[in-house]
Amino acid sequence: MNEPSDSTLPCLQDSLRDQFRQGIRLFNGAQFFEAHEALEDVWRGAPGPQRKFLQGLIQIAVALHHHSKGNLVGCRSLLQRGIRNLAPYPDLQFGLELAIFRDEVELWRKALESEQPLPGLPSIRFSRR
Repeated sequence: MNEPSDSTLPCLQDSLRDQFRQGIRLFNGAQFFEAHEALEDVWRGAPGPQRKFLQGLIQIAVALHHHSKGNLVGCRSLLQRGIRNLAPYPDLQFGLELAIFRDEVELWRKALESEQPLPGLPSIRFSRR
């Protein structure tokens, strides 16, 4: 798996960079509660401008955890908030392909809203750029 280099995570301390990567791996492994825990640790230590971005990732992880437990109301609410928090960030953020991720999450939100079959789980891709 291609992961962001330290140069794409300049605002994070070394220990937080490793924790961030671990949170993304957990998310992509559908371990959403654990991903939320790992990313929340990063969020606590991140500088102010990056906190909303991290909060958006955390909210989407928790939304998918809620879905796995059958809590569709909580899932819908947190998906909306997560999408809103990620919206202001560029398509490439923290070495992640954020535009692709946002699109996948939005497809999920729309499918839930319209009670249509759900697409595959969203995944967070590390940029190859």
